[in-house]
Amino acid sequence: MKDMAHRAKASELHTSEGGGAARDWRKSMSDHVAYALLVYTALQIFVTVKALTTGSSSILPYMGLIVLVAGIIPACRWFEKRWAGLSDDQAQDVAYLGAFRRDITGLWLLAIGLPFFFTGCFKAISAAF
Repeated sequence: MKDMAHRAKASELHTSEGGGAARDWRKSMSDHVAYALLVYTALQIFVTVKALTTGSSSILPYMGLIVLVAGIIPACRWFEKRWAGLSDDQAQDVAYLGAFRRDITGLWLLAIGLPFFFTGCFKAISAAF
């Protein structure tokens, strides 16, 4: 009985506002990955430029940018691949709501947190030398 109530609530949460069609987890994850990459790139550019204008004459911020760009794309592809392999039935199954939310939370934490974390690390390294 509890499982049926959970499924009913999850079904309400993941229907679209238009015609009540169920959300396709594959498309939703792909959309989140695209937007996360845009946000990540904007933050990375902003944070790196900020680090460069604070007087850092080192090449470390540029290296950080290269490392982060090279590292974020495979991570985002991993999130997307997890969901791309779903069958049509699975892609609309409300039982995946919890896993979907967990993955998008991880994706957004990664996209927002990495630019600040690695720029902080590179600033600390450059301050040590």
